[in-house]
Amino acid sequence: MVDVIEKEMDNPTFKSDTVLSDVHLHCPNKRHLMVRLNAVGQPVFLSYFKLLWDTDLASEKREREATIEREHQDRSGDELCDKEGNNLRELNSEVEALLDDDGDLEVVRRPRSASDLEADLLRDRVCPVILMKGEEDAFEDEEQKCTCSDAVKIEHTMATPLEDVGKQVWRAAFLLADYIVFKRDVFRRCSVLELGGGTGITSIIMGTVAKRVYCTDVGEDLLAMCEQNVALNKHLMELGRGEVKVKELDWLKDEFCTDPEAPYSWSEEEIADLHDHCTVIMAADVFYDDDLTDALFRTLYRITHNLRNSCTVYLALEKRLNFTLRHMDVTCEAYSHFRNTLNDLENLQDSRIKYSVEPIKVDFCQALVYERIEQLELWKITAQQLT
Repeated sequence: MVDVIEKEMDNPTFKSDTVLSDVHLHCPNKRHLMVRLNAVGQPVFLSYFKLLWDTDLASEKREREATIEREHQDRSGDELCDKEGNNLRELNSEVEALLDDDGDLEVVRRPRSASDLEADLLRDRVCPVILMKGEEDAFEDEEQKCTCSDAVKIEHTMATPLEDVGKQVWRAAFLLADYIVFKRDVFRRCSVLELGGGTGITSIIMGTVAKRVYCTDVGEDLLAMCEQNVALNKHLMELGRGEVKVKELDWLKDEFCTDPEAPYSWSEEEIADLHDHCTVIMAADVFYDDDLTDALFRTLYRITHNLRNSCTVYLALEKRLNFTLRHMDVTCEAYSHFRNTLNDLENLQDSRIKYSVEPIKVDFCQALVYERIEQLELWKITAQQLT
């Protein structure tokens, strides 16, 4: 929980009930102009998130890394080097030079490897370009940098009450999007359901490879923002002939909303399509409240039992550390509850479906630029039909 934001985006004041995503703290030192106010009066911003999935670029990066590695191997054998090729004698001399007058060590970060520096040359920092209607010309150069296929445009808010956190962009959504790009052949032409889709960025990335994605959440204002983001990135999905449909799905209810008068409701044909063809379910950064975590797993259980085929579930999350007075210690209560519920699902004795759970190693390439911290995790649940 952080407190933010009264009026001036460059000089925020803080309130006690507001949540701000770390993604939005990583902004350039420039004007912050909003696109509009949403239906509940919150400022809405437009950000460009650059994609690095070009095949030629990835190949060039691998070739450069291989060249650097060969250069490291060709160094004189009498040099003492660490596993990334840094000369340890040189490092030790640098450390000695950092002792202050009292002999205390002024600790600095270890010098970055050459491969890290090469990667930086190929990547831009995540710098949201924030526009206001009538101000597009001022950012024309920035917009021209983002060609049709190398950026995702996302409307989002930058600070909300806890109940509106879906209107922000979160790191776990980037992690799941990275995995989709990395394993795009696995997801190609699949039918996919996203739970708690928020701004829609993960569904949009999935829509570049999948046949159909049902991006779901609750709240008409949030779903309208998500639908706008899908429209902004329609050109990306057209490349793979994919489709993203924005729908309401409330985990606290047992049935799909089928009221034709309700926005974002389901038709009977869409429900049948989901049950007949869905093989992938995904969710990102939705595990921050124990009651909602329980509701999500109940929804997973209900939907997987209604599917015609076995399916795979991907859950991305950030393990958040919090100091609690109750424990007088740093804990991860929401994460602990998630893990306990995950274990309960795997140990569930069910005659129709067997649930298998495994963590996915987070060492795949980044297709989006963000701070991939060690607290980010990705889990895979296989829901195998037994009958």
